[in-house]
Amino acid sequence: MGGEGSDDSSVVARSRLAVLSAHLSACLESNAFAPILESSPVSAQITTGNNDKGLKLYDPGYLNTAPVRSSICYIDGDEGILRYRGYPIEELAESSSFLDVAYLLMYGNLPSQSQLADWEFAVSQHSAVPLGILDIIHAMPHDAHPMGVLVSAMSALSVFHPDANPALRGQDLYKSNTVRDKQIVRILGKAPTIAAAAYLRMAGRPPVLPSSNLSYSENFLYMLDSLGDKSYKPNPRLARVLDILFILHAEHEMNCSTAAARHLASSGVDVYTALAGAVGALYGPLHGGANEAVLKMLNEIGTVDNIPEFIEGVKNRKRKMSGFGHRVYKNYDPRAKVIKKLAEEVFSIVGRDPLIEVAIALEQAALSDEYFVKRKLYPNVDFYSGLIYRAMGFPTEFFPVLFAIPRMAGYLSHWRESLDDPDTKIMRPAQVYTGVWMRHYIPAQERMSSTGAVVDKLGQVSVSNATKRRLSGSGV
Repeated sequence: MGGEGSDDSSVVARSRLAVLSAHLSACLESNAFAPILESSPVSAQITTGNNDKGLKLYDPGYLNTAPVRSSICYIDGDEGILRYRGYPIEELAESSSFLDVAYLLMYGNLPSQSQLADWEFAVSQHSAVPLGILDIIHAMPHDAHPMGVLVSAMSALSVFHPDANPALRGQDLYKSNTVRDKQIVRILGKAPTIAAAAYLRMAGRPPVLPSSNLSYSENFLYMLDSLGDKSYKPNPRLARVLDILFILHAEHEMNCSTAAARHLASSGVDVYTALAGAVGALYGPLHGGANEAVLKMLNEIGTVDNIPEFIEGVKNRKRKMSGFGHRVYKNYDPRAKVIKKLAEEVFSIVGRDPLIEVAIALEQAALSDEYFVKRKLYPNVDFYSGLIYRAMGFPTEFFPVLFAIPRMAGYLSHWRESLDDPDTKIMRPAQVYTGVWMRHYIPAQERMSSTGAVVDKLGQVSVSNATKRRLSGSGV
């Protein structure tokens, strides 16, 4: 379908929006006002004539809106299918490595042996971060949330790499594949180094330089655990588990943070700022922090014996079940199946988490209950991943960072794809205005104070005791 181009852009626009045009045509009273598609080579607006401002679709959350066409990731939520560039996620998790998959996402095909070696070398050569970035991380409070640190560091990379900024070097900068590839390996190389520095900052320890002799996941664990011992090697089985988790989290179509990355990139901003915004979206508890909510829920349940009471509470809307259901999947999340198997591998090394018994029993209870089956509430990727991360010793606030590191590959592949898409335009969604239609300015001295329960106004701003102490003094 996408390959059958037409020289007549109006025809292309009509074909894309045929259903909407048909609905609009049915509403017209006369053929004299047949719908007109005002089009450019990359966009089209449905109108009924020159005086019509066009058709708008009120679509909260973009549930029915597809602002881009992409060949990177395919999801069938009803069937529980996830594919990267056509490859089932189960096969990639079984046989591939994270950097192997990152290359696939970026360039469309799995690399040859020599291509993979060159790719791994290029990423490792750009794993060191500027000293100024480490200084910024060190200057942050010791209890700063690591996602806040990651957002700040990613944004700061823009300042340290002015050669990659279209605002400074011209809007055509990213037309060069050489320039693009440089930023891709920079970000993939530096993301785990920044994340490790944020982790060590929480522990009050200095950052550790990356190693060029280890795999991507091994290098990350090395920076976390080596304590500066250059001969240290992480457990290869745990490194492989982390690598699989990175594969599972690398890409997931037009999710909130990926959409944010493409939205920002559409303005022509540098890739570091675009990805900083994407990580900011991932910071939100409804997106990247869901597995933390699962752990909290399992802790509240406590034991297997308490599950029936919890299930009834969910049915009565008195309790909330985290880790079940998904915006896209109406079947078992294929990533959750892989992660469930990984849990046992981790427990065999570091010990069994007692909450895993609660999790398994809760899953069995839910999947055998008509209430959950009817609503197609199945375990998602967050249900077991939090247990694995906790078993591996990661604090809960670090979970979204472990999500963000591999998702850089997805963000970058979408960024790269958008640069080559002739339909890419600066994103500017419409709105449905619901405010006051018109009123005239009144000088401040003539205005009356607004009153009433529904009036929107500045509330009472809290004042600290230290400020009260200062204000109680003289000369203020």
